[in-house]
Order: sequence, then structure tokens, then C-alpha cells
Amino acid sequence: LRVNLSSMSSSMAMNRMTCFTMLAASIAILFCPLLTSAFYIPGMRPHTFTEGEEVPLKVNALTSIHTQVPVDYYRLPYCIPEGGPKMASENLGEFLTGNKIQSSPYKINMLKESYCNVLCQVRLGKSQAKMLKAHIKYGYHNNWIIDNLPSAAVGLSYETGMKQTHYAGGFPVGFILPKPGREAEVQKFHLEEKKKYTLSSEFYEFEDAYIYNHVNIIVKVYRVGTNPSGFRVVGFAVEVMSIKHKVISNYQGSEIPLESCPPGVPHMELQYIKEPQIVEENEDIVYTYDVIFLESSVVWASRWDLYLSEDHMVPSQVHWYSITNSILVVIFLSIVLLSILVRNLRRDIGRYNSSVTITDEEREEEMEESGWKLIHADVFRPPSNHPMILAVFVGSGVQLTIASMASIIFSALGFLNPSRRGSLMTGILVFFILCGSFAGYVSSRLYKAFRGSSWQTCTILTAVAYPGVCFAIFLFFNIILFFKHSSGSVPFRDVVILAAMWCCVSVPLVLVGSYFGYKQDTLTFPTVTSTIARAIPPPSNFLTSPSFPMAFAGIVPFAAAYVELFFVMTSLWMDQFYYIFGFTLIVFLILLVSCSEVTVLLCYYQLCAENHRWWWFSFVTAGSAGFYLFGYSIMWYHQLEPSKLFVTHLLYFGYMSLISFGIFLVAGSMGFLSCLWFTRKIFSTIKVD
Repeated sequence: LRVNLSSMSSSMAMNRMTCFTMLAASIAILFCPLLTSAFYIPGMRPHTFTEGEEVPLKVNALTSIHTQVPVDYYRLPYCIPEGGPKMASENLGEFLTGNKIQSSPYKINMLKESYCNVLCQVRLGKSQAKMLKAHIKYGYHNNWIIDNLPSAAVGLSYETGMKQTHYAGGFPVGFILPKPGREAEVQKFHLEEKKKYTLSSEFYEFEDAYIYNHVNIIVKVYRVGTNPSGFRVVGFAVEVMSIKHKVISNYQGSEIPLESCPPGVPHMELQYIKEPQIVEENEDIVYTYDVIFLESSVVWASRWDLYLSEDHMVPSQVHWYSITNSILVVIFLSIVLLSILVRNLRRDIGRYNSSVTITDEEREEEMEESGWKLIHADVFRPPSNHPMILAVFVGSGVQLTIASMASIIFSALGFLNPSRRGSLMTGILVFFILCGSFAGYVSSRLYKAFRGSSWQTCTILTAVAYPGVCFAIFLFFNIILFFKHSSGSVPFRDVVILAAMWCCVSVPLVLVGSYFGYKQDTLTFPTVTSTIARAIPPPSNFLTSPSFPMAFAGIVPFAAAYVELFFVMTSLWMDQFYYIFGFTLIVFLILLVSCSEVTVLLCYYQLCAENHRWWWFSFVTAGSAGFYLFGYSIMWYHQLEPSKLFVTHLLYFGYMSLISFGIFLVAGSMGFLSCLWFTRKIFSTIKVD
């Protein structure tokens, strides 16, 4: 990017030039990747395989939506590759999201199908059997990867009995069945105690665990037109089965060594299974697999479409309903604003300005009336309660708003997408750190307008308050996951990298932004503040009481986004892919607009009630949407069918409280800045003696 500084006028004031330079530099950092490409980036360059070439199969961490604690794949008694598993190279975002990708012992060669390959045999010890039962009971899933494609799961539909493919969340480790004759007790226990995914003494007494020890690995390939001998992987699915294998006693080298694998069939099917493989101490588990290749017409660039749309399981009409619902809310608010504010303000401004020409007796009668003009000498009085905290909150909210907007835009353009594993988390971190200058600039200008003197403390708080809370909670959870032996525990090296990004990049940017903010002239207000504060009359009813709108105003912006919020929550906590960032961008903009409109309307009524303490009121009124988000997360939690593990509740509510607090800052800062503009605008239109 070239910046033609010579075109700038030498007479431009230094403060305006520094502000413009900082803004332009930040925008350039955020949007310079747009200049490099303008098409969907699937995450990697296509690899063309030749016939017979090895197709590596990698394994990721085991996950469960019921515990939210990912664990290492080789923690369970699975087959280990020769020389031990080797870690794949991972980025920071992959570590932060609990990914742990390793090599596997499965041997797959392009277009070379195989049947009932024996991988290994494992005899379960007491601790291994107990651990395997626990992970099956907790609903853990395997997550395999071929050529950067996650494994889809092929299973039977409960409704139709036909095979159905699920493209997100991997495939289960095993399944649970009641012991013979204990079906009624198990059903009663699950309904009454709600312990379907919880370990208990009743589980070991009433139920048995079975492991899926056979997999049909289905690889779909596309023949490259320019290279007839070249093939690209465009699909990957796994069909799981539980088979109690029996070894042939008089095994000959040319035969399949298992009685449970019938000869003369191309691949294992469910009807060939005579007995499932139970998980018990001293049980010998034989792991086997088939490899099936299917030619597909799907091109490599479109191979993620089924994963992202879940084979059109959720119709796009649902998202359009969400957008329509949100737009209707905004239209309704806009009509209310136009009908109330414009009409009332025009009448008020005309009446206030006409009072300049009336007699002293008429002016005294006018002063006895109520209205927002009467508080012109107090409306811009700095907040008496914690002005520094308010400035810090608004600055952090602006930082979060710009970082969120940039992340959503880059995701909608395809730069941050599920195929680039961990890219979204990395992008959010980078954007948040780069936007630290905006936080410092806004908080410093506000604090200077509040006539604050401890500007060093304000700057440090802006740099460490919200990021420090996030890092402290993350570090606390990381220690817990480390002692739980979870793969979600981020390595110490990456924790140091995070700390370095915060201390060496984010904090200096906040300091730079604060420096430019304090160098600017103090915000000017259209009226002069009096020495003695005006007494605030008691509210005439509960509608004019500040506490009522502060508590209930958040319902409106929350209602504008709650439909799309369901899909976001599903992606966050239920291992589903989320890719419709275009809808997310629209909903996010609608959320910001609705926060502004609601806050401006309610702030106007507070001014009419002669309440000049609108600073914190405007922030909390809009920010209350974050409280409703947290309340919604409490109601939504039961959809996970969570286990009774304390760490599950801790992780969910800990991170949801952090997200809700972030929404509180985003919505609050938007409402505050809107009210600041509104009050300056209306009071600049009246004539004050």
C-alpha cells in the first residue's frame, strides 16, 4: 500500500493528521488481505493422488458434547502406529480449540480396496475396560481426517431405518445397551435421574458398553480431467460396526483369519454381524477395517459444501426467517423513533427557542414546566460514579465491536472458514489485538471529557481489564484441563505465545491509541455545566424509573438476534459447522442498530423526566442484552444433555459468562455512543440564556 503523504496540506493541524494516520493504518492492517485474493479459500492446495499412492489417515482428539472435555485419541486402548503416533503441525487456533492431530496405523492406498483388514488385537485390563466404558457412557466421538476432510458418520436413521450420513461431530466410540431383563429399570433410571450420560453405580449394574471395533472407511474421489491418472479426495465417511471377532483355528496365510468375516462378500455389512463386541475386563478386542473407494462427480473446490450445509438438513428459509424477524424489529423501532422523537423534538425545540422572545412573567411560567431543556446546565456533567470504569468499558466495547465486525467480514469472504482448522480462533485473536489502539483512543478521549486526572491508570485499565479477565479465566480452565489429562489443555509454549501477544502487541497498541486520544482537544459540549448539580425529581411511575428500562430494554436487541443465536450456540457447543457468516453479519448489524435505537428512545424519556444522569444509564440499558444472552444460555444448556461432571458446568457457564460480558460491552458501548451523539445534537439546536 502506498500512502502519498505529499498530497497532505502542510497547514493541517497535527492532531487531525495523527488521528487520520492511526485510523488509516488500522484499516490497512485489517483489510490488506482483501487485496491478495477474491475467491473462496478452501484451506489448502489440492493434492492429486496417483493410483496406489498412500492416503494418510490422521486422528484428532476425542470429543463429547456432554462433557465438553476433549481427550487424546490414544488415551483409549486403540491400535498404535509403528514407532508411536506423530503429531501433525498445528497452528495456535487449533491448540486453543482442543485439536490434537496425530498419525494413525490405518493403511490406505488410492483405489486399492480391502476387506476385513486386521489392525491389531488388544486385551483389556481392568483400568482399560473401566476407562473405555466411561468414554462410551459419556458419548465420546472419534474424529478422523483424510486430506483435511473430517470424517462423516454413516448410520441407520431411527425414523426410516435407512442409512444416513451425518457430516459433523465425528462418529461414536461405542454404544450402551441395557443388560438382559433390565430394560425397564434403565428407562426409569434415565427419566427420573437424568443420568443418561453420567457414570454411576446403576450404570455398571444395569447397562453394558459395546465398542465399535470395525469401520468401513469410505473415500470418495474425483478424477482430474487434465490428468486421467490423478485423483482427488472429495468425500470421507466412516460406517461403524461392533463385531466380536473370532480367529480361525487352522488359519492359512491366503485366507482371512477371522470367522466373523464371511468370505465371498465385497465388504462387511450389518447383516453379517452375529454378536457385538462387549467391553469387559480380559476381553480380546480385534480392530478391523474395510476400505471402499467411490468415484464422485463433486469437484475438489465444492467438497466442503455437504459438510457446511449438513446435506441441507437446516433449510435456508430458517435463516431468512431469522433475518426477517430481525429486520421487522428494527423497522418497528425506527417507526417508533420517527413518530415519537421527530415529532416531539420538533415541538420541543420550537417551544424552547420561542421562549427567548417572551416576557419575564411568561418565562417564569415556562420554567415551572418540565422538559429536557431544563437540565441543559447538568446534562453534560461528568458521571459521579466511576467515570474511569465507564471510559474503560466503552473503549473495550469499541475494540470488541470492530474486532467482531472484521472477523465476521473475513469469515463471510471465505478467509476464515471451517476448512482452515483453527483459522477463526486465530483471526479473532489477531483482530482483537490489532484493535487495541481503538480501545485506548476512545477511552482516553472519554476520560479526558470527564475531566479525569489519572490518565495513566485509565490507560492501564483499558489495556488489562477485559483482556486480563479473559486470560485469567482461560489460564484457570487450562490448569483444570491439564489435571484432567485433556487434549484441550493448551501447551505451555502456546500459553507463553498468547501472553507475549497480549503484553508485546496489544498493550503497546492501547498505549499508542491513548497517546493520540489525550493529544486531541477535549470533547466540546453545546451547553455550559453549572457548578451545583440540579436535583433529580422522583419518577412519577415505574416506567420513568431508570431501573425499569435498564432491566428490560435488552429484550428488544436480544429478540432481533435470538433465532440466529441458536445456530451459533449449536456450533460452539455441539461440534457443528457454522459457515453462514453473511447472515451473521446482517444480524450483528441489526443488533447494533436496535441497541442504538432503543437506548436513544429511552434516554430521551429520561431527559424529559429531568434525569441528567444518562451516562451509565445509556450504557447499561443497551448492555442488558448481554444479561439476556446469559439467561438464554442457562435455558439452552439442557439441550447438551450434560454429564454430572463439575468441570462440564464450569467450562460452559464460565465461557458463556465471558461471552455475555463481551456482548454487554459491545451493546453498551454502542448505546452509549449513540446517546452521546443524540444529546449533543438536540442540545445544540436550542437557544440557552
